[in-house]
Amino acid sequence: MNLALWLQRNARIHAGRPAIGQGTRVTHRYLDLADSASRLAAGWRAQGLQPGDRIGLFMANAPAYVEALWGAWWGGLVVVPINARLHGREAAWILGHSGAQRVVVDAAHAEELKPHLPDAVVLVDDLSQVRLRAGAEGLEPPVERGEDDPGWLFYTSGTTGRPKGVTLTQRNLRWAAMAYVASVQSVEPGDTCLHPAPLSHGSGLYHLAYVMNAGVNVIPLSSTLDEAELFALAAHWRRASFFAAPTIVNRLAAHAAAHQPPLDGLATIVYGGAPMYQADFEAARAALGPHLAQIYGQGESPMTISVLPRAVIEDRGHPRWTHRVASVGYAQPMVEISIRDAEGRVLPHGEPGEVCVRGEVVMAGYWSQPEATAAAIRDGWLWTGDIGRLDGDGFLTLLDRSKDLVICGGNNVYPREVEEVLLQHPAVAEVAVIGRPDPQWGEALVAYVVRRSAVDEASLDAHCLSLIARYKRPKAYRFVDGLPKNNYGKVLKTELRRQEDAQTPGQPAVSEGNSE
Repeated sequence: MNLALWLQRNARIHAGRPAIGQGTRVTHRYLDLADSASRLAAGWRAQGLQPGDRIGLFMANAPAYVEALWGAWWGGLVVVPINARLHGREAAWILGHSGAQRVVVDAAHAEELKPHLPDAVVLVDDLSQVRLRAGAEGLEPPVERGEDDPGWLFYTSGTTGRPKGVTLTQRNLRWAAMAYVASVQSVEPGDTCLHPAPLSHGSGLYHLAYVMNAGVNVIPLSSTLDEAELFALAAHWRRASFFAAPTIVNRLAAHAAAHQPPLDGLATIVYGGAPMYQADFEAARAALGPHLAQIYGQGESPMTISVLPRAVIEDRGHPRWTHRVASVGYAQPMVEISIRDAEGRVLPHGEPGEVCVRGEVVMAGYWSQPEATAAAIRDGWLWTGDIGRLDGDGFLTLLDRSKDLVICGGNNVYPREVEEVLLQHPAVAEVAVIGRPDPQWGEALVAYVVRRSAVDEASLDAHCLSLIARYKRPKAYRFVDGLPKNNYGKVLKTELRRQEDAQTPGQPAVSEGNSE
């Protein structure tokens, strides 16, 4: 079934209810949103787009983002949401790899993208022209889609310098929404989902449950996180929930502790995307009250591997409470979790191994990458690349990453991608990039560089900014004579982490956990 049937249904039953808000203003009611989606779908069809064609979204959070998303689905198109913080060159690669025929952008991202992909760009201000060209009266029904038809291509950060397109089907997206209401936060008509986090990632996936159950999705007016605004929006809209990386939760907790804003409008702050240190968790619970829940997932099983719900977090009397709140919870109802060794054998409780997942929410595969798909999904199980252990009650504790993912401000960054960019600089002979703890961003990148010729940090920084997103650039450079290696020539990043830990006394070594 097409997800847009949810919107069509609510346009009939909840026509006058708010569907999208910006700040405290209602921008679309359900009938408005469905009418716009229907007309956009007809407009795209008039321009030659067919069901299954891809359409990119490269823009900041805005009501038009949600409009374009549902217009694409109404017409049977596949959306390719792109991280708004990416460089135009990176976004253009994603659009080319996905075969997107159009990309909807705001003015700022049009300037980023036009040098790389000038012909497919559609400004959000021009969406009205797409709708008008359709000339349709009333609501045309959504295009029929099958369970296994793609609905969303989520491009991960690339482990080899290029991201992979996670193919999420109509079935995947529907069950992801079901998992949210079943185990994270129930949704009633009029409930609110705030979107301080990018709609291109987990926040966008969470908006589905609110459209499904006639809630309202609210975009803050501020383009960057404004803690006071977020608390004010929760107080205004009521029963408000949202997704936030632990670094954002820390900022909200600090603001709440200092300014004592009203919290009665909050329902749930869902954190994930990185580990939360125990001290940070305790401070957040003290400042924000009983409104915290944790999830663990990744693009290949989006937001849906495990959950640590509010009820468990608040059950302080349980004899294993400390252990449980240090975990990432237990399996969400649409998945199974298994811990396996390298040969695929299931390991007993308490033994560490790779976290494997199967269920209705696991991706169909990587777009146009059958070999990568076969490596990731074996006998129906997704091999996550994360190392963890299950206890006898089914609680999952993450221990390490088999991949070198670093999570900076809630954004996934793979060091190899940064290394490949730095190696393009003529003065760089060798480089290894690691993560270190950072009080503001959770983790920050540090580049250990062996120079071929004289070069300074400013030059390397400018080089990175010309090729990749700002948040991916290293925050520090260490110029060294050589990199530590084993007998096979592999760089020993564990040794570099030890060296970095010695340079920042009082900080723990970077722990390796997972992400969304």
